[in-house]
Amino acid sequence: MKPDIQLFEAFEHGMLLVDGKSVNLAEIAWWNHPKFEGVKLKHLITSAQTQGAFSFHLVSIAPNKAIETHVHENELETHEVIGGSGHCSKEGSTFAYTTGTMSIFPKNTEHSIHADANGLYLFAKFFPALC
Repeated sequence: MKPDIQLFEAFEHGMLLVDGKSVNLAEIAWWNHPKFEGVKLKHLITSAQTQGAFSFHLVSIAPNKAIETHVHENELETHEVIGGSGHCSKEGSTFAYTTGTMSIFPKNTEHSIHADANGLYLFAKFFPALC
């Protein structure tokens, strides 16, 4: 296992404590993003568990793939980079995305995320819940 993705893999196979029980995160299915090739999502916490207040997602972007420019009209979004590397474009500026980088995107903020040759792994959180 490469050191830069150890944190991602720890969460991919970690444990969620919710509603008085524990959920093995390895048992939560990965979903291919419906619009962006090479992007997979694991919905760790959904609106069903938070009464719509927020959702929590593990995101894997394959090497040299991207989540192209988009906006979320109703949700504030945050990112926490937990492995790999790439860049984020937001409001006309581009920022390096490396392990330990965090971003905040208010509602209606145009943004895109691009993985480099190592791929990119992050937490995406939405307030209110995306799904």
